[in-house]
Amino acid sequence: MATYEQPVRVLMREMIDELASEPGEVFTRRQAIDWFGHRYPKVKLGTVTAHLIRFSTNAASRVHYSPRADEDLLFQIDSARFRRYEPATDPAPIHTRREATAVGQQSEEEEDESSRPSQEFAYESDLRDFLAANPSIIERGLSLYEDEGITGVEFPAGGRFIDLLAVDANQRLVVIELKVSRGYDRVVGQLLRYMAWISAHHAEAGQAVRGMIIAREISEDLRLACSATPQVELLEYELSVALRKVPA
Repeated sequence: MATYEQPVRVLMREMIDELASEPGEVFTRRQAIDWFGHRYPKVKLGTVTAHLIRFSTNAASRVHYSPRADEDLLFQIDSARFRRYEPATDPAPIHTRREATAVGQQSEEEEDESSRPSQEFAYESDLRDFLAANPSIIERGLSLYEDEGITGVEFPAGGRFIDLLAVDANQRLVVIELKVSRGYDRVVGQLLRYMAWISAHHAEAGQAVRGMIIAREISEDLRLACSATPQVELLEYELSVALRKVPA
C-alpha cells in the first residue's frame, strides 16, 4: 500500500528529475534520502534505498524487485553515487537473474563450490532464493516482507544487505542470515547490527524485530554466543531427495 497518493516508484522520478536534471549529473544516496526526508518523510529509509537499487540498471540486486523497463533510469557508479542511465554508452539493463549472474556479481561471502559437501547448496543465493519462495518451511505463518514492489530478498540496511527480511504470524519483522556451511559466532554481530538498523529505521512504532541464523551446521561457539540472546533463533537445514520410477 502506498504511503502517499503516489507510490514511491513514481516519487522516484520526481527525485531523479531534481537531483539529476542534466546528463552525467551525479547525486549520492544521502542526497536521495534527504530529498525524501524533506518532501515525503513517511517513506522509510530502507524503502528509499531499495528503490535506488530497483532503478539502477547495473545493480544485480534489482532483479529481486521485478524492475520494469520504464524504471531503467539510473546507473550506480558505486555503493553511494548514482547518475542517469545513458542507453548509448552504458551496458544493457539487468532485468533477469541470468543477466545478474552474467555480470559476475555474486555474494562476497560465497565460498569455493569445490570445498563443499554434496549436501550443501552451491551458493548462499540458492539457499536464499529457495527459502524466499517457501518461507513457511522456516516457520509456520512466516512470509517474505513486501512493500510497494520491494521484497525482503537482499534488503538494504545501512549500506549492507540482509539475506532475507520476513514477517511472522504476529507481525514482527524477522531478520534472517544464511550460511551455506557452518555458522560461527562472528555472524551474531552481523545479525544484531541488521536487527538494530531495522528496528531504528524501518520497523513501525512498537513493532518488534527478531532474528534467525540458518546454516547447514551450527557451531558450538555460535550456540554459546546466542544462549544469552533470546531474540535470535538458530536453525540447521538439511536436504533430501525423493525418486520415482518412470515407465519406459
